[in-house]
Amino acid sequence: MTKATKILLPDLVSHCTFKLRHSRHRKQITTETKKWLFKDGNLLGKSRQMYHGLKCGLLTSMTYPDAGYTQLRVVNDYLTYLFHLDNLSDDMDNRGTVSTADEVLNSLYHPRTWNSSARVGKMTRDYYKRLICTASPGTQQRFIETFDFFFQSVTQQASDRAAGVIPDLESYIALRRDTSGCKPCWALIEYAYNLDIPDEVMEHPVIRNLGEAANDLVTWSNDIFSYNVEQSKGDTHNMICVVMNEEGLDLQSAVDFVGDMCKQSIDRFNEERSRLPSWGPEIDRDVSVYVNGLADWIVGSLHWSFDSERYFGKSGRKVKSSRVVELLPQRR
Repeated sequence: MTKATKILLPDLVSHCTFKLRHSRHRKQITTETKKWLFKDGNLLGKSRQMYHGLKCGLLTSMTYPDAGYTQLRVVNDYLTYLFHLDNLSDDMDNRGTVSTADEVLNSLYHPRTWNSSARVGKMTRDYYKRLICTASPGTQQRFIETFDFFFQSVTQQASDRAAGVIPDLESYIALRRDTSGCKPCWALIEYAYNLDIPDEVMEHPVIRNLGEAANDLVTWSNDIFSYNVEQSKGDTHNMICVVMNEEGLDLQSAVDFVGDMCKQSIDRFNEERSRLPSWGPEIDRDVSVYVNGLADWIVGSLHWSFDSERYFGKSGRKVKSSRVVELLPQRR
């Protein structure tokens, strides 16, 4: 069987009908976060070039378009730091994700008393001290808990990768919902818009299902977009590889399979949105803002994936139009 040299991406952009919006603070937050990130010699050489190609300020601008400057800046600092967590933790003797988690989580649970010289700890305390100035107690708790889940799942992913394990689809989906890092970003929707939604409302099945559907779309589409770079490195922790292994599909059929799952997650989001109950005018207003924030993440992440250089280099616009991706050679 001839080895595939290209894949055709599913047309997720057309399937998503949510309005794409931008924040007027984009340029300002990009400039300020850059100063913050590069402080004390952070990110040199190739890592610095990758930062510019990432265009994280654009992602923040499209996923929190109505947030005020102060909140948007904290969100952008966090998202940028999340993308570069590996680089920021490289002064910790490469002891892996467990030591990084210790630094980050201690900085979150004890922002005023935990002291460490590690850059990742310093940066965590810095943005979190700003976040807790206005974030509700429930928002703070959800942010920390879901970030804790993120590190637990990333540690499991690193273990699977080292052992060459390709999980089954059900296990992969459960793990990927945490390795995506989306759940803390959902808590940041609450923070960005100064929401104070009661815990029992946030735990309602419809609200949880909406968050899950948005997470699935962002995460599974990311697996499609990042597949080319990952396959060139021999990384199999990707839904396309999982589907090929479990369903016995060829590459393009697996891409189509995951693409259909992405489309179904958008449909699922719309269906759950139509089922939202009422908790009274004040809570309903906050819930509406929160759910709109999830929709902004769905549409914003899709468009940003082609604007960023993270997945398609300088060819993002061309790929967005043609949907054709030429596969990179595998590194030996």
